Amino acid sequence: MPNTKSAIKRARQSVRRADHNKAQRSRLRTAIKRCVTATDAETAEQAFRETSALLDRYATRNLVHRNKAARKKSQLAKHVASLRARA
Repeated sequence: MPNTKSAIKRARQSVRRADHNKAQRSRLRTAIKRCVTATDAETAEQAFRETSALLDRYATRNLVHRNKAARKKSQLAKHVASLRARA
């Protein structure tokens, strides 16, 4: 249990930020799933644009490691390209 006023405030902020980060990570995971489960090329392309923007944004905020963001973008781009090739 925090004893000083500053420690109490820091604990409060920590909880609030953890909740916010959890929501953002959840939003990112949902966007990735939307891109992977897309059946046609157009939907996948749109989902990929949104997801790659999210990955870049969260990588700059250190919510996701920049290498992981780059890796995910590469994997998703490959998936979208395969869908385009089938069509």
